Amino acid sequence: MENTRKLNPDLGTLAWGALFILWGITEMFPSLPEGTGAIGIGIILIGLNLARLWKGQPTSGFTTTFGTLALLLGALQLARPYLHLSFELPIFAILLLALGLIMLGSSLRGSKKS
Repeated sequence: MENTRKLNPDLGTLAWGALFILWGITEMFPSLPEGTGAIGIGIILIGLNLARLWKGQPTSGFTTTFGTLALLLGALQLARPYLHLSFELPIFAILLLALGLIMLGSSLRGSKKS
């Protein structure tokens, strides 16, 4: 049993470890472009669900959605200098609202099936 456990690491634990490493790197190197951390988070979360899918494990709609939103946030932050907007776009607030609406919609849709 112990041998099998070593061959099949917990994907969630691997993802958390990668997130903490990414966080440490972005804190150590503040010269990284704004949005790098968010893109990294998105890649890690989407990669987690792809690995789960590949191994035949159930995927998480929450982490898939959050990963997609993180990728969008990072891309918008990286593209901000090139968009030449005359106003400050509250990207993080917009993504939080979108995530909340998705969660509420998912919950309401699930309660109707019951």
